[in-house]
Amino acid sequence: MEAKKVVVVGGGIAGALIAKSLQFHADVTLIDSKEYFEITWASLRGMVEPSFAERSLIPHRSYLTNGHVVSSTAINITDTDVLTADGSVIAYDYLVIATGHADDVPQTRRERLKQYQADNEKIKRADSILIIGGGPTGVELAGEITIDYPEKNVTLVHSGSRLLEFIGPKASNKALEWLKSKRVKVKLEQTVNLDSFSEGAYVTSSGAVIKADCHFLCTGKPLGSDWLKKTVLKGSVNEFGSLKVDVNLRVEGRKNVFAIGDITDIKEIKQGYLAQQHALVAAKNLKLLITGGNESKMATYKPSGVMAIVSLGRREAVAQFPFTTLIGIAPGFIKSKDLFVGKTRRQMGLEPPSCGC
Repeated sequence: MEAKKVVVVGGGIAGALIAKSLQFHADVTLIDSKEYFEITWASLRGMVEPSFAERSLIPHRSYLTNGHVVSSTAINITDTDVLTADGSVIAYDYLVIATGHADDVPQTRRERLKQYQADNEKIKRADSILIIGGGPTGVELAGEITIDYPEKNVTLVHSGSRLLEFIGPKASNKALEWLKSKRVKVKLEQTVNLDSFSEGAYVTSSGAVIKADCHFLCTGKPLGSDWLKKTVLKGSVNEFGSLKVDVNLRVEGRKNVFAIGDITDIKEIKQGYLAQQHALVAAKNLKLLITGGNESKMATYKPSGVMAIVSLGRREAVAQFPFTTLIGIAPGFIKSKDLFVGKTRRQMGLEPPSCGC
């Protein structure tokens, strides 16, 4: 009997894992604009230590040994096919949308590694650095730079009233105090007009002038769903750009289309480990459907409570758990040393060597 065709659009945290999980159960095709899977929560370490990215950038073909990879961008979906920018028309029996957030990164692993090297050179050359955005990306980047390059003068500007607004104020305050203890200047409720940059100076919305040799923009990225609004799934995209899904992670109104990861409208914070859980639940359901199982036996996904660990350099972190908030070496031991890179590589069926091949 001919294998069912499963097409996965998006090769990030969720898309890569579900493609890997299904490759021996169906005829799997992964469509991604880049040729590699990136462990995104390790990306900031790669900016201060470019060699770290060798392990966190994994070619799709390294883990997808029994599937197909199309290195192109999906541009349309019909009831039976996915169309890509390179002209491919890929038929599916089941479809998984895992496009997450839109991120403009190079197509090749080699160019992405060069990008990390360039960011590192930019940091090393600078005496003063401006970070724009006080979410997890901005806070973790400030932590990485101030630990590896304590002589640098780092300023972080955030538009909100507190850092890390996706978690509770107790964790925010602990992160703020930690950054201040490392001489990071934090300016809240201000924005930066990058067009105002002149002769090494940036001007904030309050009129403050910040002297910096370079800047890193760490604000949120839009969801990767604009293209869906012109496809057969347009009616399932909500006003925020998320895909509406049911408890089985199927797209609303569709029997053979699933959505996983940040693209979904599930009411929970968007984190990599939750995207992985989406992938595992959807993979279980697809295996059931592929083998003709009863839909009533499909697994359900239950949104997670608020739990997050934000790294603060190589040894420390701030962590919010359901009943407590911690900062220091204890939560840092959980995440900060390896940033779950070894664990993720093992989950993808790879040993954790010194290179990402």
